[in-house]
Amino acid sequence: MKEEKEPAKMQSEEAIENNETSMLNSDENLNEVESKNEEQSNLAEIELLKIQVAEAQDKLLRKIAEFDNFKKRNSKERIELIQTAGREVIIDMLSVLDDCERATKQMSSTDDPTHIKEGVNLVFNKLKNTLLAKGLKPMETINQLFNSDMHEAITEIEAPTEALKGKVVDEIEKGYYLNEKIIRYAKVIIGK
Repeated sequence: MKEEKEPAKMQSEEAIENNETSMLNSDENLNEVESKNEEQSNLAEIELLKIQVAEAQDKLLRKIAEFDNFKKRNSKERIELIQTAGREVIIDMLSVLDDCERATKQMSSTDDPTHIKEGVNLVFNKLKNTLLAKGLKPMETINQLFNSDMHEAITEIEAPTEALKGKVVDEIEKGYYLNEKIIRYAKVIIGK
């Protein structure tokens, strides 16, 4: 009976060993399957990231090209604007030029100085009004304190009165603003 028990015990031990081996094998298989699944998941994630990087690179290239086109278009528009900036002023000045030509013709045929003077004053006023309408504004300098940001001192003379010391006594060349920006400094004489 002992002998019967022993083969049964051996069979039972073998069955346990087989079972353990089978469990180990199934654990190994499970680990292999999990490892393969994880590897496939990583590969899918890598592929997704590659696609996203490619899309981002494409988007970046398109933005760079779009910006280059914007710069070229902006540069072209700026050049056109500079070339035609004075067009409107020139068109308005043409009528003054026409008046000057008419006045010149009239001067040669008229000896009356009052008519000539009137014609010149009319042309001058038209020119002045046209420039004022375009934003030109004369600079007020006489009896003003000397300001090196606005005035260019030509010379200094003795001030006729104590109140004119350090102030502009005379103006050699008028200064002008164009839309509140100085375009020509006034050339002045200062009292000392």
